Amino acid sequence: MRLDIRYSNHPEDSKKYDTETLRERYLIEKVFEADEACFTYSHQDRIIAGGVMPVEKEVMLGTCKELAAEYFLERREMGAINVGGKGYIVLDGTRYEMNEKDGMYISMGTKEVVFGSYDRKAPAKFYINSCPAHRSYPTVHIPFEKANHVPLGEAETLNKRVINQYVHPAVCESCQLAMGMTVLDPTSVWNTMPCHTHERRMEVYFYFGLQAEDYVVHLMGTKEETRHILMRNEQAVISPSWSIHAGVGTRSYTFIWGMCGENKDFDDMDHIKNSELK
Repeated sequence: MRLDIRYSNHPEDSKKYDTETLRERYLIEKVFEADEACFTYSHQDRIIAGGVMPVEKEVMLGTCKELAAEYFLERREMGAINVGGKGYIVLDGTRYEMNEKDGMYISMGTKEVVFGSYDRKAPAKFYINSCPAHRSYPTVHIPFEKANHVPLGEAETLNKRVINQYVHPAVCESCQLAMGMTVLDPTSVWNTMPCHTHERRMEVYFYFGLQAEDYVVHLMGTKEETRHILMRNEQAVISPSWSIHAGVGTRSYTFIWGMCGENKDFDDMDHIKNSELK
């Protein structure tokens, strides 16, 4: 298991960052590596974000010094969404089939977590978010069809999309993790615009479904001091609670959002008018 550590910082500090420093602090450039668990540990609400891509063999989730735990989910809960080929997850001996876009909420206290693929030429790609938990809720397998589907936006404003809520009170219980996948309509390129912040929760975005030459301009920063990060396919970005998080792509795309913090209220947002952005 590979674990990269990212520390929290003040918005006044971020104002002074050049492009390279901004990317070092917030961008998760490599999410998937064959037969490896690649994770980033952010001190923003102590979320862990990353990916597991089993190709030649199964990948068993281990632990590490930074967690100071006997096993990964001793004091944590986890959400996983498969963005690749057909695969499976084994949890304490119980096997769950994972088609593309299927999700899973994994309970705190689960000791054995194993990821696998059926086809090495089209491996499963499990995108993962994990955060601290104070109690154990039941593990729930969430096929795409059972997610909560919420259409939003308009083609005229280039933000027509469907928000698919997986780890969400409408679907399953969790301690503090909320996680879902937003699919943009082919006519649209904007996400989360008009934008917002939520002081009570941080968020991580994972962009995918882009071609090699395409990118998303991810917007972040305070409304008075916006910044941007150019992001390619299958990259993620950390968004502190004080930062806006929105993006526009050179074509339509899909992204997974994951949040943790003070509450799980999806609609708890501090909305920002487009006219307020600088």
